[in-house]
Amino acid sequence: MTVMTPAPIDQQEDEEMLVPHSDLTDNHQPMEVVSQAENANTVENQPVEDPPSSRFTWKIDNFSRLNTKKHYSDVFVVGGYKWRILIFPKGNNVDHLSMYLDVADSASLPYGWSRYAQFSLAVVNQIHSKYSIRKDTQHQFNARESDWGFTSFMPLGELYDPCRGYLVNDTLVVEAEVVVRKIVDYWAYDSKKETGYVGLKNQGATCYMNSLLQTLYHIPYFRKAVYHMPTTENDMPSGSIPLALQSLFYKLQYSDSSVATKELTKSFGWDTYDSFMQHDVQELNRVLCEKLEDKMKGTVVEGTIQQLFEGHHMNYIECINVDYKSTRKESFYDLQLDVKGCRDVYASFDKYVEVERLEGDNKYQAEQYGLQDAKKGVLFIDFPPVLQLQLKRFEYDFMRDTMVKINDRYEFPLQLDLDQDDGKYLSPEADRSLRNLYTLHSVLVHSGGVHGGHYYAYIRPTLSDQWYKFDDERVTKEDMKKALEEQYGGEELPQTNPGFNSTPFKFTKYSNAYMLVYIRESDKDKIICNVDEKDIAEHLRERLKKEQEEKEHKKKEKAEAHLYTIIKVARDDDLAEQIGKDICFDLVDHDKVRSFHIQKQMPFNVFKEEVAREFGIPVQFQRFWLWAKRQNHTYRPNRPLTPLEETHSVGALKEVSNKVHNAELKLFLEVELGLDLRPIAPPYKTKEDILLFFKHYDPEKEELCYVGRLFVKSAGKPIEILSRLNKMAGYAPDEEINLYEEIKFEPSVMCEPIDKKITFRASQLEDGDIVCFQKSLPVESTNQYRYPDVPSFLEYVHNRQVVHFRSLEKPKEDDFCLEMSRLYTYDDVVERVAQQLGLDDPSKIRLTSHNCYSQQPKPQPIKYRGVDHLSDMLFHYNQTSDILYFEVLDIPLPELQGLKTLKVAFHHATKDEVVIHTIRLPKQSTVGDVINELKTKVELSHPDAELRLLEVLYHKIYKIFPPNEKIENINDQYWTLRAEEIPEEEKNLGPNDRLIHVYHFTKETAQNQMQILNFGEPFFLVIHEGETLAEIKVRIQRKLQVPDEEFAKWKFAFLSLGRPEYLQDSDIVSSRFQRRDVYGAWEQYLGLEHSDNIPKRAYAINQNRHTFEKPVKIYN
Repeated sequence: MTVMTPAPIDQQEDEEMLVPHSDLTDNHQPMEVVSQAENANTVENQPVEDPPSSRFTWKIDNFSRLNTKKHYSDVFVVGGYKWRILIFPKGNNVDHLSMYLDVADSASLPYGWSRYAQFSLAVVNQIHSKYSIRKDTQHQFNARESDWGFTSFMPLGELYDPCRGYLVNDTLVVEAEVVVRKIVDYWAYDSKKETGYVGLKNQGATCYMNSLLQTLYHIPYFRKAVYHMPTTENDMPSGSIPLALQSLFYKLQYSDSSVATKELTKSFGWDTYDSFMQHDVQELNRVLCEKLEDKMKGTVVEGTIQQLFEGHHMNYIECINVDYKSTRKESFYDLQLDVKGCRDVYASFDKYVEVERLEGDNKYQAEQYGLQDAKKGVLFIDFPPVLQLQLKRFEYDFMRDTMVKINDRYEFPLQLDLDQDDGKYLSPEADRSLRNLYTLHSVLVHSGGVHGGHYYAYIRPTLSDQWYKFDDERVTKEDMKKALEEQYGGEELPQTNPGFNSTPFKFTKYSNAYMLVYIRESDKDKIICNVDEKDIAEHLRERLKKEQEEKEHKKKEKAEAHLYTIIKVARDDDLAEQIGKDICFDLVDHDKVRSFHIQKQMPFNVFKEEVAREFGIPVQFQRFWLWAKRQNHTYRPNRPLTPLEETHSVGALKEVSNKVHNAELKLFLEVELGLDLRPIAPPYKTKEDILLFFKHYDPEKEELCYVGRLFVKSAGKPIEILSRLNKMAGYAPDEEINLYEEIKFEPSVMCEPIDKKITFRASQLEDGDIVCFQKSLPVESTNQYRYPDVPSFLEYVHNRQVVHFRSLEKPKEDDFCLEMSRLYTYDDVVERVAQQLGLDDPSKIRLTSHNCYSQQPKPQPIKYRGVDHLSDMLFHYNQTSDILYFEVLDIPLPELQGLKTLKVAFHHATKDEVVIHTIRLPKQSTVGDVINELKTKVELSHPDAELRLLEVLYHKIYKIFPPNEKIENINDQYWTLRAEEIPEEEKNLGPNDRLIHVYHFTKETAQNQMQILNFGEPFFLVIHEGETLAEIKVRIQRKLQVPDEEFAKWKFAFLSLGRPEYLQDSDIVSSRFQRRDVYGAWEQYLGLEHSDNIPKRAYAINQNRHTFEKPVKIYN
């Protein structure tokens, strides 16, 4: 599932995010849209009709001139509800377009409203609709979350690039497809009660794993084998995959509510980052089965994975003209079936066993017979009892150099007969007596696009007619149509409403089957077996019973929480233990003191008896102080409880002490000790007595510690207690000491000297104040210490920060840690890093900040002295990180920043090779300088060859750079910069010669529209006046070195604005082109139409430094 948790408004990078509702005026009129207004059933777990759905198109003119932060579309109606699209044209605090679906009338809806919608948002590519960017999600909208969508929809750099095709004539086209489902209280739904089954909780983006786990769980033979894997009571689920899986399956079988998967993912060795990365079901299935197979070795269930899922096929090559055949047997746990070009599963199997002819240049080298014509193919020796079919919904698109999702219609039967047509899929040695008739058990569905989406599963656990949908925590009953036909994919034509724009359009179904699980009819009684308590190890039952009891206990505690309060009692021992170690400021961390769980009705005097039992301090020697939060955000003991207050109930006392309604009462227990160190009665306290707490600082050790507390008279002076303080610190009675008051520490430290000769009252000291003291240092010795006095030490502590440094090349691993001050300057930081690395020149260190949301380095490094302090380097929107990334450069960073680095692909004039060169020149340099630099690095066809620099994108040439153009503004992040020799014929153009663009293309039909798709390397060609196509073809064939047989299949067309006009050999080509030297990429070119079998050049466009997707790994 796409990660869709509510997040801070300034969340960055590829995070999906809620925009909190803002006050909106509803003065929009609903816009007429084509909609399918069918009534949705109110309860999702009953069979439902097709829900209301609609597509809304929004054209935004003068897009780049929008100067508002937010921009709303007109209102449109789907399912009787008003919606609109909200965009942030310059990004919602990110460098991406931000886009959301918004409930248009949320401000005027009744209290408690909610509605559920599945929707997709798209930015349409107006040149090639295939390159449109679409993202899908689903959400339950309510007053708190009235808008939902994507903060990082697409990079602004890509959007505003006019040649990309998203912004044409400064017009942006946005589309929304919305499907509304009416549901009765989504959160109150009880899966167990309604279906008998429970779901799995989603950890962030683990729905792909949840759908697979539910499928495996509902193969009882598999579940039984997992239960029988040997585990012991000493194993920990987080460290043992077998125990974690046993625990998960047990809970799925016996729990009444949805089950968490954290123990299992921990047993995989995954951190939370893995859980928030969406992976591939097939990949996880293979890795998990391999792990389990390995863990089952040497146990009673060894071989279970093979018995259930393993089949065998035979690869063969058979010569046609001689008696020679080569075969190789291979095993499989799942089969990958083609979706593209296949109407159903049988068509995919036909394609799987299709015979390939090896002839012509592709003859087979048969051992003793030499090159021979041959047949090559695959046949199945045996199929497994549980047949897992992975449907190839994702394929690599060579023209776009990216993965795309295939949403074509693809049918799969309830019963699959793999013996059909006289066993055409079977090899000669297959056992024909075994009937390969299969029945469908589960359908795993992917909803969304290639870069994310949502996974869920339709399963019929007992192979009855009743299907169930397992969608993370929610399990619902579904009919067969939902599980089968609706998951075929393809397109559907909605009805149109009279009076509206009735031009029909097709909805592409973005939800479709991705994996199928079939069970062989003859094995189903063995596989759909009974699994009961006796299959579960005693220690596992005990462990899970205990867990359940703890859960019930916590539930009971929560239900009774209003009857109890927590009393936290801090003592001198806590202060002595914590100050200087866990804390330096204030007196105590209340989370680390003794807590008492007390009924609110209990009289406080009775509570004191419990304290006496706990601490061994008689009731009459206890005096309790209330804590108070001061205006400067410090927390100090404020006043002792009165005898009258101690007769009240604990609950009444909490109300007195705490204006904020939380469940805690915080107290300080004052205990006085006699000479024998035994408790004695506390002294009588008058208004003149002030309770002060004392900390001692040692500048030599850089240590601060708690030494005790004293009552002083407000009219007294500090000078009167110096000998007592010296005794506390272990000094001689007449040691000269300096006193400071610790006043506050947020947002900055305030610690001021105390005049020893004026009264405590005059120094404004009161109950609960903190006095820090230290030896007086001679002026000359202050330089010996880093922090010679209390204020400088507290300033240091307040700003100290342990920073984890990681090499930018290994962004997941800490290299070293350094303790620094947040006030360090840029120079201080790089100097410390250089010292750590043993580097003489700190200016060669380049740092990059950490993105707290994506847990990756930010795309752009920190500029030389680009920030003032370490704190600025660590701050990311509203979060502070403790990670920095470093690189060691080959030249100083200030020098590098004065340079522009370009990646240039050099195309050799005669060799079929491309070499990427990194050119680094001063920013004020010109393209001519780049070319001169390149000449020193590349192999030219002859010494006098001239070079030019081109801008290429999507297999089209956009620009020839003039030699005097400055390189500072050249962007090589999205474009390919191509350098090539200028052919001699172009240097001597005659007055009637033309220089034209020549591009390779192929045609594709999508959504009933023909599209031109360019591929391969574009190039320029000189054409002469009166020259026919036949003459030009000779030169093109020679230039591209295409064999005659292949070249004969090519077609040639004149293309203007994407429309091909096919040419005959006798046509005069120059007459088609206007008299201009070079034409715009979208205007006119000579197109070479042929299949895309050109060898791929070995380079790729330079991408963002840190975009990568990790493969699924299970580490344990």
